[in-house]
Amino acid sequence: MTAVKKVGFLVAGAQKSGTSALDAYLRDHPELCLPREKELHFFDKDRLFAVEPVDYAAYHAQFDPRPPQHLLGESTPAYLYWPQALERIARYNPAMRFIIVLRNPVMRAFSHWNYERVIGREPLSFLDALRAYPERQRTLSPNRAKRFAYVDRGYYVRQLERLRSHFPVEQTAIFKSEQLLEEPKAVLERVAAFLDIAPFPPLAAKTRNAREYSSAMSEEEKRYLVSLYESEIRELERLLGWDCSTWLS
Repeated sequence: MTAVKKVGFLVAGAQKSGTSALDAYLRDHPELCLPREKELHFFDKDRLFAVEPVDYAAYHAQFDPRPPQHLLGESTPAYLYWPQALERIARYNPAMRFIIVLRNPVMRAFSHWNYERVIGREPLSFLDALRAYPERQRTLSPNRAKRFAYVDRGYYVRQLERLRSHFPVEQTAIFKSEQLLEEPKAVLERVAAFLDIAPFPPLAAKTRNAREYSSAMSEEEKRYLVSLYESEIRELERLLGWDCSTWLS
């Protein structure tokens, strides 16, 4: 019986950082096979891992590679954030490669809140929602509480440290969302080298899930978030060797 080809790379974070646009670029590469839909959410579904051995058949059924496609991958930003996901991925494929896009966590939080408002799940104002999260986390199930984790999802350092505890640095490629937006060609050149595939064909710039906000973030809201994230951003700069000063301006 022919062995099932395992998924070899993941776009695993962060939510609201440009992963949908990156997914769209990846789908245009002739060597890559992605599933019909973005965000399979396989490794962050606890019920799928409640019984051993884990059944990966439904996951693999999402992929239908046709020559010259030879590398399978998918995009689920929650994998970086969900605590158990990375350990599960390491058990599934210890050679998995990760592409991570990180956005200014201040703006990421505001974008996340706007999304929840648009789809009708968030009744609170932005600042009230930020302050309500500890109580929501205490009273809601983890799956429901994560919808409102506007600030918590932006603590990237602990997420990246968890990633590095399961996978070597060489198996991760990390970008700022600004790079993907402003220099997609350069980002895709690095992605192609990282995945060991041919260069991407010439591609038009892509945007996904971009929408106008009903209102701008207030100075009070911005100051509040910057105060929460300042030490986190400084630590991220040390971890990745980045300059994130514009994130704090």
